[in-house]
Amino acid sequence: MVARTIIIAAIAARLLPAQPNAGTRMPPDSVTSIHAARMIDGRGHLTTDAWIEVRNGRILRVGAPPRPHRPATYELGDVTVLPGLIDAHLHISQYTNRRDTDTPGQAALGRAGNLYTTLMAGVTTVQSVGSAFDVELRDAVARGGIPGPRLLTAIAPLRDTSLSIDSLRGFVRGLKARDADVVKIFVSDGPLTTTTQTFSDAKLAAICGEANAQGLRTVVHAAEPQSVRAATLAKCTQIEHGTYATDDEFRLMAANGTIFDPQVCIVLRAYLEDPELEASQRQEFSKALPHASEMFAHALRIPGRQWEELECRVKAGESPMAAITSATSSAAEALALGDRIGTIKAGYDADIIAVRGNPAKDIEAMAHVVFVMRGGVMYR
Repeated sequence: MVARTIIIAAIAARLLPAQPNAGTRMPPDSVTSIHAARMIDGRGHLTTDAWIEVRNGRILRVGAPPRPHRPATYELGDVTVLPGLIDAHLHISQYTNRRDTDTPGQAALGRAGNLYTTLMAGVTTVQSVGSAFDVELRDAVARGGIPGPRLLTAIAPLRDTSLSIDSLRGFVRGLKARDADVVKIFVSDGPLTTTTQTFSDAKLAAICGEANAQGLRTVVHAAEPQSVRAATLAKCTQIEHGTYATDDEFRLMAANGTIFDPQVCIVLRAYLEDPELEASQRQEFSKALPHASEMFAHALRIPGRQWEELECRVKAGESPMAAITSATSSAAEALALGDRIGTIKAGYDADIIAVRGNPAKDIEAMAHVVFVMRGGVMYR
């Protein structure tokens, strides 16, 4: 679920009258400049009086004002600019309004609305973990046909434990042929609550081994310690949730370089807010919430989504700057895009947002997005 924010009319008054309209692609080789009171670079550093220059969709220069001095294309004033946020786990094709009765056209509009709302919240890259509809959405955004974040997809999650090892390897190769960006595997049999391991250790090793051979990352849905441990030992790339993981699993993940995406609370909240959730399931998810926060507090002691998730992380003991880093440069590295996005630095894609206030001091500032640029195109 994405926090819906409102465009504040006063921001327009602070921008130059000659600024390009939202969604306008600048002429090739033209330079766009951004000036703001503060900048967080995505790697834990805060600077003041920030100037950023953009050319051909990439960051050209960061630091001092241009010479000779000229007014900024976007004079943002008393805001903090930072890299576009990265949501490494969502289901962009899902929505709750009348989804059983909607026409194909209504469904397409609902999915496009998800993309637009996500982008307006400052999220410029998402990893959608499993729907065939994602492919058309990804390609439409890449063509510039609809506004939205850069989209990575698993296309079809892997759940069928009856498949042989050879068939599982073939499934992974099939995803590669369909241009999947990642492989999603359900290794726990329940959502996030009481679960058991599904795939055997041998089958899990075959899936993640084949994915590694094909150059595909693996994202593993695992809640209880056994599944977390099995996925780590199978050399899978990333563990999702880990609701009941213990210090032993955290140490094992750290030792193996396994990425951990805890999903502290926003996923559970999304399930709880689903009007179609059965009462028994609602009760189970409610029980899991305190476990998730306790788990995250433990995970912070082991070396190693959007703004509401960042708020939850801060409440669980993470610093605001560390939470921001987790949703920018750390998330980019988890997606194997750490040399392209997640950092405001020369040569990186110009995915830049701005928020009112200073989120390094008050993480709730992340709720007030006033500027969004993705790939050098200003959308807000």
